Amino acid sequence: MELTVYNIDGTKTARTVVLNDGIFGVEPNDHAIYLDVKQYLANQRQGTHKSKERNEIAGSTRKLHRQKGTGGSRKGDIKSPLFRGGGRIFGPVPRDYSFKVNKKVKRLARKSALTYKAKDNNIMVLETFKMDEPRTKNYLEILKKFNLENKKSLLVVPEVDRNLVLSSRNIPKAKVALASDLNTYMILNADHLLLVESSLPEVENILLD
Repeated sequence: MELTVYNIDGTKTARTVVLNDGIFGVEPNDHAIYLDVKQYLANQRQGTHKSKERNEIAGSTRKLHRQKGTGGSRKGDIKSPLFRGGGRIFGPVPRDYSFKVNKKVKRLARKSALTYKAKDNNIMVLETFKMDEPRTKNYLEILKKFNLENKKSLLVVPEVDRNLVLSSRNIPKAKVALASDLNTYMILNADHLLLVESSLPEVENILLD
């Protein structure tokens, strides 16, 4: 797939790049995408939820009344889950939600997500650029050139650019990611993918078998 390279002013350059069909033109695998996104979201969960069970509640263990002859139900102590303030039955406990997904499946999921973006014409290639200072207004102007100021965008860069990160972080729908950190969830969550030209070799190096 051949794409025109744009500069940050929103105008086309005379150059084009060819996207590797081994990454941007594979047969998409929806189940691989599902597994990779599920793992990513599961890994975001802290798993620190906790409620007190019967043996952890502070209170007397005295039997409330005799077992028989009262006409009422049998009752144990005041910490019973049946009473207000008692322990919770089968409440949440700390746990680890993470699970394993094979590297080949994760790689296929990212290729599938990138293929979907390419098919929908939601990928643009930008000339490599640097920001001289951290300024949100300047980055917003770049997005406006491509009519992306109100859409979810993901800019993929080859290396950390502190000024670029600081300029984009106050724009709710704009994200910046390293090519080495690119994952399936990021790709699918963005409406448009902006690939800095110099990040393409890094993406190919990571995703090609």
